[in-house]
Amino acid sequence: MKINPYLEVIIAAIIWSTSGVFVKFLKLNPSVLSFFRMAIPTIILTIYFIIIKRNVFKHNNKLVFLSSFLNSLRMFFYFVAFYYTSIGNAVIILYTWPIFVAIFSIFILKDYPDTVRIFALITAFAGIVIIYLNKEFSFKSNDFIGMSSMLISACIYSLSMIIFKFVSERYTKIEITYFQNFIGSFVFLPFIFIFKPFPSLEKLVILTVYSSLIGLIGFTMFFSALKKIKASVASNLSYIEILSGILLGVIFFKEKITWNMIAGGLLIILSVWIISKKQSAIKKNIGIK
Repeated sequence: MKINPYLEVIIAAIIWSTSGVFVKFLKLNPSVLSFFRMAIPTIILTIYFIIIKRNVFKHNNKLVFLSSFLNSLRMFFYFVAFYYTSIGNAVIILYTWPIFVAIFSIFILKDYPDTVRIFALITAFAGIVIIYLNKEFSFKSNDFIGMSSMLISACIYSLSMIIFKFVSERYTKIEITYFQNFIGSFVFLPFIFIFKPFPSLEKLVILTVYSSLIGLIGFTMFFSALKKIKASVASNLSYIEILSGILLGVIFFKEKITWNMIAGGLLIILSVWIISKKQSAIKKNIGIK
């Protein structure tokens, strides 16, 4: 059955937006969550590659392993963010990652910004400041820890995506998804024995469903859509994740929507939209969640 590519992106974005709900429901240590989130897709795709007899390690994998390691770090901070702050705060800050792509592109790709992109970066920074306005700047504040963790996660994610840009021609999308999760599966393995108790059978089932939904089904639908529509269009549609995430937070956890969340979020979305228009060449190679 063929699905409209625009609908595929929308469904993928909604699936991604469920992360916060799963994290808050499971109440597991972020390191343990990181392991299962990355290990389950790795195991499933390893079995898949064995069945089709594909050697995914045939290339020089130094850069892709570096990016995979960075992705494992960003995944940890990603879960820390949802663990400490509201889903709404976390998902809005998450979408600052294209801003960091623009910043890193200046130094790594020598893609110097014009006046429009400088304006977009200033707008994004203003949006972040507004979101932080009514938060205590202290590590005693859960919101501060969570939002700052997501900011770090977005920063690391953008850097890993730039690295994946250089190797994207040598790998298929499913192989890149595999390597995204590969290193983290080993990095976080010890933590499932350190942090007790071990997840119950019920939570293991939920973790498997969650990891499969986010790591495989969501990405498969998104990458399928990318073959049929422009990357910039797909990226813009994926902003639905912000709205969906906020609504899920309100529905399941009675989270409040504040004026600075709305104002800051709109500024960040505006800046990302401007940058996506100006950096279409980069975004054709970036789209992995």
